[in-house]
Amino acid sequence: MFFSSILVQAAAGGSYIFGIYSNDIKSSLGYDQSTLNTLSFFKDLGANVGIIAGLVNEVLPPWGGLAIGASMNLVGYLMIYLSVTGRTAPPPVWLMCLYICVGANSQTFANTCSLVTCVKNFPESRGVVLGLLKGWVGLSGAIMTQLYQAIYGDDSKSLILLVAWLPAAVSFAFSSTIRIMKVTPTPKTPKAFYFILYISICLAVFLMAVIIWQKRVTFSHAEFSVSASVTLLLLFLPLAVVIKEELKTFNQNQQTRRNPKPLSITVVNPSPAPESEPSSSDTSPKKKSAAASCATNMFTPPNRGEDYTIPQALVSVDMILLFVATICGVGGTLTAIDNMGQIGQSLGYPKQSVSTFVSLTSIWNYAGRVFAGFVSEILLTKFKLPRPLMLSLVLFFSCFGHLLIASGYRDSIYFASVINGFCFGAQWPLLFAIISEIFGLKYYSTLYNFGAVASPIGSYILNVKVAGNIYDKEALKQRDGVKSHGTDLTCVGVRCFRRSFIIIAAATLVGVAASLVLAWRTRTFYRGDIYAKFTEQVTAAENEMATGVSAGSMKLEGEEETTKKTEKEKGEEANDK
Repeated sequence: MFFSSILVQAAAGGSYIFGIYSNDIKSSLGYDQSTLNTLSFFKDLGANVGIIAGLVNEVLPPWGGLAIGASMNLVGYLMIYLSVTGRTAPPPVWLMCLYICVGANSQTFANTCSLVTCVKNFPESRGVVLGLLKGWVGLSGAIMTQLYQAIYGDDSKSLILLVAWLPAAVSFAFSSTIRIMKVTPTPKTPKAFYFILYISICLAVFLMAVIIWQKRVTFSHAEFSVSASVTLLLLFLPLAVVIKEELKTFNQNQQTRRNPKPLSITVVNPSPAPESEPSSSDTSPKKKSAAASCATNMFTPPNRGEDYTIPQALVSVDMILLFVATICGVGGTLTAIDNMGQIGQSLGYPKQSVSTFVSLTSIWNYAGRVFAGFVSEILLTKFKLPRPLMLSLVLFFSCFGHLLIASGYRDSIYFASVINGFCFGAQWPLLFAIISEIFGLKYYSTLYNFGAVASPIGSYILNVKVAGNIYDKEALKQRDGVKSHGTDLTCVGVRCFRRSFIIIAAATLVGVAASLVLAWRTRTFYRGDIYAKFTEQVTAAENEMATGVSAGSMKLEGEEETTKKTEKEKGEEANDK
């Protein structure tokens, strides 16, 4: 199940490579920068507003949501490909926005159905699970770039076609494997996760080396095919870890069946009957609270870590602070990622370098996700460091990436793509882990997607209203000043994005302040044992198993004694005869 989720996530990052084919959309359909940024906003809107996906996942099994998402992905991006290549009449802007919103919204179904399912199956390893799965999403941009260059060559329009059919095919192929499994929670992170982490690091290092080498040397189609083959090999290598773990579990089960001696327990813990009475009385308040109206309980939330209802979570101060931090943080880094093509073009970089920027962003996006997931889990377990505090540090670090873009120094965009990619990736595991820890897992499918809504809001404010408008104003000044520029609204120079990213850096500092307030409010909660509920479930499951085994042992002993008595009586009757 986890391996299938990895493959679904590795193919679900088509929205992150928008910077490669955005210029094709702009030139083929004659858009200016504001229109392109509007299209980018609807792409971010679809990729992050997963409320429908969350509600669907509450009522349908994961395979149903994956099938819906795959269909949306195929239809949305295929229509964009047909429009850009001229196979259909040029659609109006609103229809293109609808196409890309529908196609990108399929990503929310893939994320919700696979990621939320894995968090529920591994509740005590949620930081590690979130970091790993979001890390594979971060690598998906670089993976798909290698595949499209091996399949289609340097035709960036065909990348849209790859984004259309590949994620849909993977979701359809593995939809039946991803499911909620009835397993006993384990308090320790399985070692298999670390082996999968090492494989993903090898894949990231390989992709980084290939990208650097491609920047220095022009690859042939055969060389692109070799790099894509190695990429696929490393992508499927976690299957070996999965098979090893399955064989290990199978052998343990076989050994347990053949050798039942370790299961014999001499001490019997009988469950007293009077305990059943309080349990029935304890459930009556729960039934009453469940029957109560949402409006009554909306402003009386439970303690942090308990299961909030959806209205209780949405109106809480903690969610509002997290929402503000995400708007400022993710909105700023997403603006940098979506405009990477135009930033490179304005600073005079060739087209191949733009692909390098996008691939570097994708790889460091992966590094940020894995780093935030594993390191935050370690710091929380050993030092009780609140995750919101780590989110504050990540947001503060992203300000340096924005200022590097604003500076316009030579080769500064390479460092900016690394910093922005890392920080953009690191924010997501922290955001989703904080939501699951503070507001519980009962309605996590919906709350997970409500938290992601902040991303398109930040993208609209910082990308469309700030970066897009300032770019077009600078482009108009240059076009009016130099007649040779014609009618194409293309801006050249550092001034195109300087003011925009200074504003974005200031907005990110506001997000830092909001996350610091959240860290202060939740410091007592994170000092305690936030996984105590799941530890109790493990203990209860172990006690239940021990009680069942003891009862089974007592039953077997009773049957043996009865058999012995029967045989003794038969022997005495024979002697009498």
